[in-house]
Amino acid sequence: MRTLIRSLVLAGLGLLCFAGATAAQDAAPKPGPVPFKSAGPLIPLKVQIVITRYQGDKKVSSLPYELAVNANDGAIDPMGRYSSYNIARLRMGAQVPVATLAAPKDSPVQGPMGPVTYKDVGTNIDCYAYSIEGGRFSVNVSIEDSSVYSDGQTAQGAPKLNDIPSFRSFKSNSTLLLKDGQSTEFTAAADKISGEVTKIDVTVAVVK
Repeated sequence: MRTLIRSLVLAGLGLLCFAGATAAQDAAPKPGPVPFKSAGPLIPLKVQIVITRYQGDKKVSSLPYELAVNANDGAIDPMGRYSSYNIARLRMGAQVPVATLAAPKDSPVQGPMGPVTYKDVGTNIDCYAYSIEGGRFSVNVSIEDSSVYSDGQTAQGAPKLNDIPSFRSFKSNSTLLLKDGQSTEFTAAADKISGEVTKIDVTVAVVK
């Protein structure tokens, strides 16, 4: 009898110890997710992008674009990667009517025929920036540019159709490290059809 009572007492004490340990675990604070941290104070920037085309040594065109960018308008995750809350965007272009058919060679009426569709041409730019060491800015720029070939030029291997235009496109994305007032060449590329060389320059300036 005494052995039974002793066993019951020990079992009760064990249950009390287990309940106390469980309550202590529930009361202990659980580690939460590592928070994102700020990239720094907001710094207003003026980002100028100039797209220039050359035919040999001759400058064919030069088009400037300017965006207002708030540097550090985002956060840095625990892996050290920056995410922007607001991206400065620029969209500028037009729609070009394109006929879907060309008149046969023996047709008395030459030129485009059939239904007309519209092709978007122009320039799209996205940009964001944040501060890094050395008083520099990490500036991410994405550019898409499209235009119409002139003088009957067409893509390599495609048939030339009278009065039906061909289109060229250019797309690039890069991250530049620039100080206040510094400029650099974003990219340079040659068109395989026209031979034109497209150069893009980026300049960053802090707005005082």
